[in-house]
Amino acid sequence: MSTRPLLAAEKISPEADAVVAAFHRNIVDEVAAAVARDPVVVVGMAQNPVVKKARQLLDAEGVKFTYLEYGSYISMWKQRLAIKLWAGFPTFPMVFVDGVLVGGHRELAAFKAAGKLKK
Repeated sequence: MSTRPLLAAEKISPEADAVVAAFHRNIVDEVAAAVARDPVVVVGMAQNPVVKKARQLLDAEGVKFTYLEYGSYISMWKQRLAIKLWAGFPTFPMVFVDGVLVGGHRELAAFKAAGKLKK
């Protein structure tokens, strides 16, 4: 399904895999729990205008969502990196609908335009 390049699992040592698995695991677990529990989740950061746009789009559509914020441009960058490693998505916001990563604001707007965004 994925067309993005990934390092083959057999090319990652067990030690390196353990480092990634433990990297800010509490934050990853927090995001994963919200995504599993709540119909719509936005993961973002302070001061990011694109995160704000995604939240405004959902508000305008009357879609209730859970918002998780992790730092700003300087703070909590390692925690955000852990979320990126987990999700495989490079930017914020990350918007999840029914447990599926839709993408960021641009992908959310396309999702809405396709009639897939439900209140």
